[in-house]
Amino acid sequence: MQSPHKQITENFSATVVKVHDGDTITVEWRERDFRFPIRFANVAAPELSEEGGHEAQEWLESRLLNTEVDIIIDPNNRVEKWGRILGNVLQNGIDVGEEEIWTGLVKSWAQRNEGKLIDPIKKKNAT
Repeated sequence: MQSPHKQITENFSATVVKVHDGDTITVEWRERDFRFPIRFANVAAPELSEEGGHEAQEWLESRLLNTEVDIIIDPNNRVEKWGRILGNVLQNGIDVGEEEIWTGLVKSWAQRNEGKLIDPIKKKNAT
């Protein structure tokens, strides 16, 4: 099945209309007649039920809500497993995900599993 909506394969600018958590926002874009989520490609925020989750969400909301942002798309990695668009989010030329990492609110995607125990059964079944 082919989507009736314009596919996003290049960088674009949009307005942030909602902040879900520390690494997911909803945007409005002039090329689509509906709002849709963007998952930050470079960070892993704590879940809202985890320590620091609400803090990351509130920081991101105060930084981005109702502002124009640039979404930088990697055409080789543009959609994640839940169907959300992946992108680096820039505001005034600053990578907001990197800023979250610098402030200690989130981890980089590469660091997301640091300090966690690996379940050997899940690891075995994943291979």
